[in-house]
Amino acid sequence: MLLAERAESERLRQIIRELQRHRFGRRAESLPEEQLQFALEEAEQIEAAGLAETEGPSERKGRVAKRRANRGALPSHLPRIEAVVDVASTICPGCSGTLHRIGEDISERLDIVPAQFRVLVVRRPKYACRTCEDLVVQAPAPARLIEGGLPTDATVAQVLVSKYADHLPLYRQAQIYARQGVNLDRSTLADWVGRAAFLLRPVRERLLDRLKASAKLFADETTAPVLDPGRGRTKTGQLFAYVRDDRPWGGTDPPGVAYVYAPDRKAERPIAHLAGFRGILQVDGYSGYKVLAGRGEVRLAFCWSHVRRHFYELAQGGPAPIASEALVRIAALYRIEDDIRGRSAEERLAARQERSRPLIEALQPWLREKLSLISQKTKLAEGIRYALSRWAGLGLFLEDGRVEIDNNAVERAIRPLALSRKNALFAGSDGGAEHWAVIASLIETCKLLEVEPHGYLADVITRIVNGHPQSRLDDLLPSAYPATPKLKAVA
Repeated sequence: MLLAERAESERLRQIIRELQRHRFGRRAESLPEEQLQFALEEAEQIEAAGLAETEGPSERKGRVAKRRANRGALPSHLPRIEAVVDVASTICPGCSGTLHRIGEDISERLDIVPAQFRVLVVRRPKYACRTCEDLVVQAPAPARLIEGGLPTDATVAQVLVSKYADHLPLYRQAQIYARQGVNLDRSTLADWVGRAAFLLRPVRERLLDRLKASAKLFADETTAPVLDPGRGRTKTGQLFAYVRDDRPWGGTDPPGVAYVYAPDRKAERPIAHLAGFRGILQVDGYSGYKVLAGRGEVRLAFCWSHVRRHFYELAQGGPAPIASEALVRIAALYRIEDDIRGRSAEERLAARQERSRPLIEALQPWLREKLSLISQKTKLAEGIRYALSRWAGLGLFLEDGRVEIDNNAVERAIRPLALSRKNALFAGSDGGAEHWAVIASLIETCKLLEVEPHGYLADVITRIVNGHPQSRLDDLLPSAYPATPKLKAVA
């Protein structure tokens, strides 16, 4: 028993170490959050099984009372299916008199009905005139996304959310639907996705235009494997992400992200995507953005998180006093950022001028000094040169309280793409990757705004199919829809 407890304790310690690495480590060596949650789920399951096996009636009663005291009420909007559990007889077992009701105990449990298909039948009566023999009057058929097709707009929205929000490839969705007795071929689902993406593309374009009207954006890119039938293998496309998130300094513009697919990573791609943008672009070290900055239209703010990773890799490999000292100095900058997060841009700027600027001004000469003392061919020299060559952009956050110290906002927006990429392996074509960018833009923006994506997509598709004017695309952006109320945990 003691050995088992020690083994479980060590396992939990390892999970904590992985959590710390996920929170503070570089991106390449940190586990995905979902993997950490999986490990915790297993630990919690083992604990529950152990309690079920060992606890007695009194302990179980105490846990039940504690659970009832700590959990929230089930949401009031859920339908209630009531069942009365009554005594077999109202005759008193003591005197044979009649029992009278003095109250009741009520308990609620959360039940689930698996998603069910249903058939919506639309009847359109025909009318004829006995006098006018050739006259037939009938209401026009309601508009559909797919003329003559089977799915409602809500059905198509479900497929989109499952594929791009829940990362379920279409073949897996087809398997799920088959278990419910509905045989939908994967190619049929793909046709629905393609038609919806075509319909929603103007909304994504309008979203990107609204983002480009901002004074500051984040930008990053990630690979998008795309099937290349001519060569019998995949090629590497790129999904560029452009994010606005002004919440850390109290900005009033709604957050949003727009993805754009490109078949390559040439500098001309972000130049075309960001045509018309004027302001500050927060980026990593990708040289393509420097071409954009060279035109004088944008200023580049570089990422301290990327600088830190160079030194972190060296410090993890063994004794590295210079790299370790660099990490300590950078950590001091992040502690200041933690203190001022959520304050106004003016307050952030004042705090940075007072507290961060002296640290930055001391760091640059220190890096130059250390660079002169080491071999120029080492990884340490490479990391120092990386920082020094981007020093103006790394210091831009000292001049503008709206600028963040790193590019983490857009890196968070990239992670859902990585999950879809992992599950689907590759896009079937450049067109499929473009569909991915269109729909993911709207879904991930919904997430940033806490808008329920299924209801949003179903409503937008319905409105477009019914002739929503192109001049009012702003009404179809996720920011025009109400956020989902925050729910308290029920258990």
